Amino acid sequence: MARTVAHVIVDALKDLGVEHVFGVVGDALNPVTDAIRTTDGVSWVGCRHEEAAAFAAGARSQLSGTLGVCMGTVGPGSVHLLNGLYDAAKSRTPVLAICGQVPLAEMGSDYFQEVDNDLLFRDVAVYRATVTSPDQMPRMLESAVRAAVSQGGVAVLTVPGDLGDQELTDDRPVRFALDRAVTRPDDPALAAAAELLNAASRVTLLVGRGARDARTEVLRAAEQLSAPMVLTLKAKEGFEGDNPFQVGQTGLIGNPAAAHALDSGDALLMLGTDFPYRDWYPKDCKVVQIDTREDHLGRRVPVDVGLAGDVGATLRALLPLLAEVADRAHLDEAREKFAHWQEGQQRLADPAHEHRWTGRLRAALDNRDHEIRPEALAAAVDRYAAEDAVFTSDTGMATVWLSRFVTMGGGRRLIGSYNLGSMANAMPQALGAQLWAPDRQVVAFCGDGGLSMLLGDLMTIKTYRLPVKLVVFDNRRLGMVKLEQEQAGLPEFGTELDNPDFAAVATALGITGIRVTDPEDLHDSVRRAFETPGPVLLDVLTNPEEVAVPGKPTVSQGWGYAIAKVKEILP
Repeated sequence: MARTVAHVIVDALKDLGVEHVFGVVGDALNPVTDAIRTTDGVSWVGCRHEEAAAFAAGARSQLSGTLGVCMGTVGPGSVHLLNGLYDAAKSRTPVLAICGQVPLAEMGSDYFQEVDNDLLFRDVAVYRATVTSPDQMPRMLESAVRAAVSQGGVAVLTVPGDLGDQELTDDRPVRFALDRAVTRPDDPALAAAAELLNAASRVTLLVGRGARDARTEVLRAAEQLSAPMVLTLKAKEGFEGDNPFQVGQTGLIGNPAAAHALDSGDALLMLGTDFPYRDWYPKDCKVVQIDTREDHLGRRVPVDVGLAGDVGATLRALLPLLAEVADRAHLDEAREKFAHWQEGQQRLADPAHEHRWTGRLRAALDNRDHEIRPEALAAAVDRYAAEDAVFTSDTGMATVWLSRFVTMGGGRRLIGSYNLGSMANAMPQALGAQLWAPDRQVVAFCGDGGLSMLLGDLMTIKTYRLPVKLVVFDNRRLGMVKLEQEQAGLPEFGTELDNPDFAAVATALGITGIRVTDPEDLHDSVRRAFETPGPVLLDVLTNPEEVAVPGKPTVSQGWGYAIAKVKEILP
């Protein structure tokens, strides 16, 4: 008996190892969701909002390295997927979105809820197509999955409502052929890179997520070149732990040691990174860049030698050509600056900080009510979270505190909307992460603004009994926007949030809620949240005036901040 279009899709997903499909049920997709219902090994995860479904599918894909799948039905359901799919696209992770469409005979008639999906997803998808005949299957599905996996992006397959339950006239097994090649540059290019690096006296590494699978080779390169290693945020999980060369992050969330390591070097070796902030790159510096994508070479900073290839394979060929650098002064200076900065950060996280003279002076200026410092909260989470915990973080100040106070040693993992920079990602990404690893602790660093955007999907966590720990940095502000305004000399405007008691909301939804307002209760509350079975929302009221000083602050930023504060005080 021939299979239907819906069963071809679901059977193929099962064969690919897809275990969860995220979405909201509805009309045009009913044949597909019914096929999921009757197929062992593939489970439907009904979300409250399709954006959450797309974020969850993307998170599962990033953590597993395999295809994530989400679904949205006709018109608004598919439109709601868009933000989460953009995050997957910017994160270069493979996601298949199956979208509903009006009946074939009504397409192009401006029918109820009709949206041109092929046009809608044109910018976000590496592949998009509408199935108009059962005979296009499974070829069209094969093309969609192949494009998503091979290009690390989003594929959108649209299925009209009257097509999903139609049978194929020529049913055959689905064949994907997904093996991927590992490449490296040719020998002359490697020789040119080695010549440049061997001529330098102070080499700095800038390491990104694209180097994660080449940790051994990257550490060997740092040792051989006596080079400090600056990490992008996405490289924290692979390179922060047990690494005597790393000096943390650069950029607005970074630290002075990383900025110094970049600015004082005479050669920069970029490994698997597309770090976008041009102002933070060194000037008058020779640059070698290794990346799998040729179009990434030189697009952020001028590159003297660009090597297109896998970071691990390229370094294995390059390392024998590099001379040993005996002088460790550049590395040691950067590491000393990093250790000094870390000591200062830990003082901020120490509850006794407020009781020291300098602490009392600072509290009088920016913490008059002795509210909980976000640094202390992040440090407490780092202390009590499991060694193999999976972390997600909302865009904004929650990511700053995670970057500075949570260490990614051991088997810890980290994802966030670090390329798209969307709000509201941490909670739904934690949902996908927990389904990927049901026996591991999943911790979401949630901003109060981000959490409230998709608050309804707390019910998804409750419904599926996912033991996610949601840590809410509740400063009653859009904190990063507030900081941006003040650094530009503008008074804070439009950033204040009239928040509910998030712990009480969680309790009303059947989730354990813990609210913390007193610094003295912080550590006990964090420990209790992690020890409590099932999902927990930890709502911590933090100081909204806390400022994260960038690694290389400018005079204009400081002057702007001072002007803004005067404007906020004066009527």
